[in-house]
Amino acid sequence: MKIFFAGAVVAAIAAVAATGQTPATMPVSAQQALVTKYCAGCHNEKLKSGGFSWSKIDLAHPDQQAEQVEKVIRKVRAGMMPPSGIPRPDVQTLRSFANSIAANLDKVANAHPNVGAPELHRLNRTEYHNAVEDLLNLDVDVAALLPPDDMSHGFDNMSDALSVTPALMQGYVRAAGKISRLAVGDRATTSSQARYNVPKVMNQMRHVDGAPFGTRGGTSVVHTFPADGEYRFSLTFYYYYLEQLFGIALPKNLASQEIEVSIDGDRVQLFKIDPKTPETKASFVTPATRVTAGPHRVSAAFIDLADGPVVDTVHLDEQVLLDVSIGLQPGMTTLPQLHTLTVEGPLKIDGVSDTPSRRKIFTCAPASKEEELGCAKKIISSLGRQAFRRPVSDSDVDRLLGGYQFGRNEGDFETGVRMAIQSIIADPQFVFRFERTPANVTPNTDYRIADLDLASRLSFFLWSSPPDDELITLASQNKLHETDVLDKQVRRMLASPRSDALTHNFATQWLHLQNLKEVDPDGVLFPEFTRNLGLSMLHETEMLFGSLMRENRSVLDLLTANYTYVDEVLAKHYRIPNVMGTNFQKVMLTDPNRFGILGQGSVLTLTSQANRTSPVQRGKYVMEVLMGTPPPVPPPNVPPLKENMNNEKQFTVRERMEQHRANEPCASCHKLMDPIGLAMENYDAVGLWRVKDSGAAIDATGVMYDGTKLNSPVALRNAVLSHSEAYLSNFAENMLAYGTGRVLDYKDMPAVRVIERAAAANNNRFSAFVLGVVKSPQFQMRHAEEPASATSAGNNQ
Repeated sequence: MKIFFAGAVVAAIAAVAATGQTPATMPVSAQQALVTKYCAGCHNEKLKSGGFSWSKIDLAHPDQQAEQVEKVIRKVRAGMMPPSGIPRPDVQTLRSFANSIAANLDKVANAHPNVGAPELHRLNRTEYHNAVEDLLNLDVDVAALLPPDDMSHGFDNMSDALSVTPALMQGYVRAAGKISRLAVGDRATTSSQARYNVPKVMNQMRHVDGAPFGTRGGTSVVHTFPADGEYRFSLTFYYYYLEQLFGIALPKNLASQEIEVSIDGDRVQLFKIDPKTPETKASFVTPATRVTAGPHRVSAAFIDLADGPVVDTVHLDEQVLLDVSIGLQPGMTTLPQLHTLTVEGPLKIDGVSDTPSRRKIFTCAPASKEEELGCAKKIISSLGRQAFRRPVSDSDVDRLLGGYQFGRNEGDFETGVRMAIQSIIADPQFVFRFERTPANVTPNTDYRIADLDLASRLSFFLWSSPPDDELITLASQNKLHETDVLDKQVRRMLASPRSDALTHNFATQWLHLQNLKEVDPDGVLFPEFTRNLGLSMLHETEMLFGSLMRENRSVLDLLTANYTYVDEVLAKHYRIPNVMGTNFQKVMLTDPNRFGILGQGSVLTLTSQANRTSPVQRGKYVMEVLMGTPPPVPPPNVPPLKENMNNEKQFTVRERMEQHRANEPCASCHKLMDPIGLAMENYDAVGLWRVKDSGAAIDATGVMYDGTKLNSPVALRNAVLSHSEAYLSNFAENMLAYGTGRVLDYKDMPAVRVIERAAAANNNRFSAFVLGVVKSPQFQMRHAEEPASATSAGNNQ
């Protein structure tokens, strides 16, 4: 490392490493004796089991084969080696062995950290949404403007996956035009339609958040109106293919169904629904209604008549409409269900009112034409500083004034400001996170990134959004990198509500829970599951993770927490009494099988098939997502698990698994995964506890790959905790990858262990992992690959 490895960063590394607990180690001779006795019999030049031979490894210099040695450390820490059934040392000896190899690796690697040179980092959709909202106080539907982002190694903020194409850049330009019009308001806008669909898999029997109280079902959205004027709202409903609405068999006390359209809680129109009239399947349309510009909550919800004892008088199907004949079956019915809400307009424009966006943008108001240019400069300078995440130069302002002047020539002052805003949010400096190499840095050396770049790294890590004014100010003063200042800013940012982004983005993607929104268990086998329930499951896990972050608890609590968060829908599913309404509340758990995420419906449903549990998926999830040790990739052409057929003997999932893995090549992989998954077999495919499968008693027994006997979720949790180093290392690795926005490799693992040890010295508290990431060379430094130009260096000042 040359002199560009800043002294402050070296000190930070030493401080972090010093706070960690020194793991027990053994001399090289003892390491070699262990390998000879327990490992070399399979991993030698002749057999090369798993494609690995110890004969190539010099334990005195493991850095010479670091990639292979890191795999050894990972597997030993997780308890995967030596495999079950083969003689193995005691747990403490294996732990010392892994720690000893790691310590020798770290001595070399931490002197020359793998800081990398991340590719040009485009804002992903979440970051772009947040950047627009911060800049313009405007909540936009980015999904309607930009294509989905690719994911790499489980995250959608990895620079290598955020590719750029001409079509995508055109999308950003179009998005900038639409966003700027919504932000400023547009007196010349033309009428258009925005349609909000209610999926069939949503349960419309309960109150929807945001809708007026005393209603059920329907939808409630925040819609941004581009101008003051008249708008229409139209509704359509789900109906049977015979052109009859759902609810034709309702008794008299429920037959008078009504639905209201409201804006910000004030009723616009009330419609009475007669399901027996086929024509009512056509949309209801409100008269033209005046609405002011800006965001308003628009709701279309049914007046709730199905409460109290009324429900007991008829079998109302509270589930979803996957089977569209359900409302016509004898003895069973359902209430009418909303399909779409459409907002049309403006039909007539009469101005643009004050809006949150306009208050954010127009920080001055010119009283004359002579004052317009000065006011425009003030607006552009303020917005440019925030948008470009740095102080703007005179040349920046002059360039952006070109857009303003173009718009001013075509219209008025506000048109000019709108065109300037369009230029700002279409500018590459808004869309991309540039990290420029200073001019005085020698190629192929490492250097500490500029404080303004550090501010962006920090903010996008913790908030998934650009830095605020306090961060930009400190960075402009070159103070942000100072240890005390940086610590204070990290703690301030974690205390901010914006840090919920770590829950919604980092935790959700690390735990793969974004896929839960697409899970649809079989509606006949699991009629209690609805999209509402699935969303509540997701929110439960997010709130548990959020509690660890807000209360700065140990990240091990994610596995062991004896409390959770539920609303009425989820409490009913878990059979937890005395929870009412849509608000989530903390409840203490009495069943230890429910402790932590391994007892939560989100993980249990996510790792199941539509019609049954999947021990394979559940075992793979624990190994890959929680322990960081994915099982081998399955060979091609593996036959699927045989499913139960009607009129045939019904086999349990365990029996079918035993048939499936009776022969190689299936047996060796399933031996790793199946016992883990079978330990959770008492939970069905939607996370409900059961004691039988296909009429037979559940057998949850098995032996984990390290020889631990399993028979329940409690036993599995204890087995995972016995290898907590693997779990904690995996957590640190994922957080470092997410924080830096780049894919890690074996060369980064020494830095992961520094973070892990520092966190261990702080009881594995959440903030300790965050600070470990922020203080790491990977986060604060960059490798200079190309000579820097004076121009690029100057633009970064």
